[in-house]
Amino acid sequence: MKKASLSGSPRENVGSKDAALLRKEGRIPAVLYGGKEQIHFHVAVNPIEKLVYNPDVFQIELEMNGKTYSCIVKEMQFHPVTDKIVHLDLLQLFDDKQVTVHIPVRSVGSSIGVSNGGRLATNYRHLPLRGLPQALPEYVNVDITELNIGDVIRVRQIPMDGFTILKSDSDVVVAIKRTRAAMSAASTEGGEEGEEGAEDAAAE
Repeated sequence: MKKASLSGSPRENVGSKDAALLRKEGRIPAVLYGGKEQIHFHVAVNPIEKLVYNPDVFQIELEMNGKTYSCIVKEMQFHPVTDKIVHLDLLQLFDDKQVTVHIPVRSVGSSIGVSNGGRLATNYRHLPLRGLPQALPEYVNVDITELNIGDVIRVRQIPMDGFTILKSDSDVVVAIKRTRAAMSAASTEGGEEGEEGAEDAAAE
């Protein structure tokens, strides 16, 4: 996973009144859990928005009170009207504990099928992966170079090094779909070949 740094401050009081005051000051109430005890703290809005409104997934190094905690964003609560983040849950990571994270899918290479007029269809923008934090990649790379029109790549065809994809092995991740343009081109080529065959037959 990609890494990012974040600075937090412990909450002196825990309650809805205190949380509302923090939000007015441009802070987001948050909880870090997964360790021996839950830690209540608050963070600035801007750094969180940069992490959250982003297609990538980050392993966050949270600095607080002279300590650093490795964690990921597990859950967020949004204001029903403004859609602003009003609360944040972070899950602490440990080197010897497996975790489940949704990692973005990235197509790699230039598909033969796309070059021939096909269309790349990505069925999953993210895939749930389970493994130790250090084994989880930044992206699930799917090599589409050899795919022709009608070809697909299923979960079982994706190399898994130290992690497991929590989807059925037969699930299609990407496919090269036939487009109308490709069908039209194929039809035209077939017609031309037919005409040439007829001319050759007439010549004989």
